[in-house]
Amino acid sequence: MRAGKLVSRRQIELVEIQEPQLPSANLSSGQIIFQPEMTCLCGSDLPFFDGDFEGHPIEYPQPVGMSLHEMVGTVIDTNGKRWKPGSRVLAVPIGQNGLFERFVLPEERVVALDPRLSDEMAMLAQPFGTVVHALKKLPNMIDRDVVVLGQGPIGQMFNTGLRNMGARRIIGIDPLVARLKISHTMGATNTICGKGMDAGEQVREILTGELPEIVIEAVGHQAQALNDAIELTRPFGQILYFGVPAHTIDGVKLRAALFKNLVITTSIHPDFERTFPLAMQWIAEGRVNLKPLITHRFPLSQIQQAFDTFRDRIDGAQKVLVEFPSWKQGKSFHDERGT
Repeated sequence: MRAGKLVSRRQIELVEIQEPQLPSANLSSGQIIFQPEMTCLCGSDLPFFDGDFEGHPIEYPQPVGMSLHEMVGTVIDTNGKRWKPGSRVLAVPIGQNGLFERFVLPEERVVALDPRLSDEMAMLAQPFGTVVHALKKLPNMIDRDVVVLGQGPIGQMFNTGLRNMGARRIIGIDPLVARLKISHTMGATNTICGKGMDAGEQVREILTGELPEIVIEAVGHQAQALNDAIELTRPFGQILYFGVPAHTIDGVKLRAALFKNLVITTSIHPDFERTFPLAMQWIAEGRVNLKPLITHRFPLSQIQQAFDTFRDRIDGAQKVLVEFPSWKQGKSFHDERGT
């Protein structure tokens, strides 16, 4: 079977490896063999592709299977009791090591698919689940003003989640015009093209002289925007820091945050018992519409092009899907996009 291997910076190849073997239940119970059928790329996959993880150079070649972690597929075999062969599930591999045609996974790291959803929409319950996990840490959002820094896929999911929660003004900020094109569709009431640090005057104009009560940092990694969030949050407000930062961030204006009496909240690692299923429920019930986020798709054989498209945001790329050969054919991309 095939698996992905990052052989050098921004260079990924498909290699042949042996089929995975299910361990004996006596040695390691509660394991499944999972077969991915569809996946999509995430910003947290890019450091492995770019060769720079949180400010630290990455050595190549990377371990086989790096880097994928948002996927749906089928349970092929199991030595546990939670799932049966043939069960279709959303899976989250350990350490983003999921670029295989089949692999062994603990049974508690998968969630049943909602039968009302297409594979594409069910798969988005993984990234949306991380957003729901973060939103649960916010106060009552009815009638509140909020800025969302970063209008990539995660920022757009925050837009729609906040709209669902009753926020009055949702201001999406991003320096890329292409990323702002769908922000209003996804729930933003206003957009600003630029960096957060330079957007204060425009934000005040929208909010009649005020700054927002809450700012969400959905940028992260090399382009983290914590200082921008501190600058844009009103005194006694709250920053929800979602974007994954480097191990250390030089020049953070912590004194400014202190003198504003800001609350800084972080969020990572949703649970599989309630949060991922809740995210899937929201999508299935039509509370949120994530279809506009799906902009590109490729077969597994074009995994290099998929990563290039996602990394370079070609043609306004948001969510880039990759189909494994095992994906059940017959579903039209145009049907999913409503075109």
